[in-house]
Amino acid sequence: MFRGSIVAIVTPFKGGKVDEEKYRELIEFQIEGGTSAIVPCGTTGESATLTMEEHARVIDIAIEAVNKRVPVIAGTGGNSTSEAIELTNHAKKSGADATLQVTPYYNKPTQEGLYQHFKAVADAVSLPQVLYNVPGRTSVNMLPETVARLAELAEVVAVKEASGNLGQMAEIMRLAGDKITLLSGDDNLTLPVLSIGGKGVISVVANIVPGDSAALVKAWDEGNAEKAKEQYYKLLPLCKAMFYETNPIPVKTSLALMGKIEEEMRLPLSPMAPASLEKLKRALGDYGLL
Repeated sequence: MFRGSIVAIVTPFKGGKVDEEKYRELIEFQIEGGTSAIVPCGTTGESATLTMEEHARVIDIAIEAVNKRVPVIAGTGGNSTSEAIELTNHAKKSGADATLQVTPYYNKPTQEGLYQHFKAVADAVSLPQVLYNVPGRTSVNMLPETVARLAELAEVVAVKEASGNLGQMAEIMRLAGDKITLLSGDDNLTLPVLSIGGKGVISVVANIVPGDSAALVKAWDEGNAEKAKEQYYKLLPLCKAMFYETNPIPVKTSLALMGKIEEEMRLPLSPMAPASLEKLKRALGDYGLL
């Protein structure tokens, strides 16, 4: 159902509020660049610091601005199952094509708890789900057996895998590759994930180079492995630069340096340290973005 370069889009702020004008401009930049789908309110969109009202509004703007040109996969997960259901209900009513459901964080559920959480969301709201496994942030790793079990649910159509464990991702493909779409959750691993049967990436770096990220997956889809490899290695230093500090600090700083948004993120995220900022500027300059 979902494939290609999918952007986990940033949420621009200005004066402490969502910058709706710049947000719409970023969406146009993505669609013009060949991005396959838009993910508002993911990790990169600072969902953890949005109020419920802001969260709903950011999803609404994305759906309205995209206007059915590409799918909108609304980030509506949470560490509270009832809150995830509430946000998912809103996304469905607003016209989202699917939701991104992160594994509940902080409370560290068991594998059975993970299954029951995602099943409860699916039972409550009939809308396609993209599972999101990111143990580095949530302190819980969703195992391939749990993903395979969830893949039996009609609503569960894909998994964004950001464990960094290719062996684990291969096991997902072995157990449920005919029932669920594997998407890389890490730009550094896009090509390796494609090589084991993945269909694309939910990308951070696509925020600044949507065309190049899209070109990588397109080359692979067209059977041009050499071109895909060339594109992957071209992007790799920039992908690494997006994590000089905690995401989304570097990518938002990059967009600000490119003149696309204000350099503003919400506490507890803070501006880049001077040394990191200089490294980022060099990486952007080397790529031809500055």
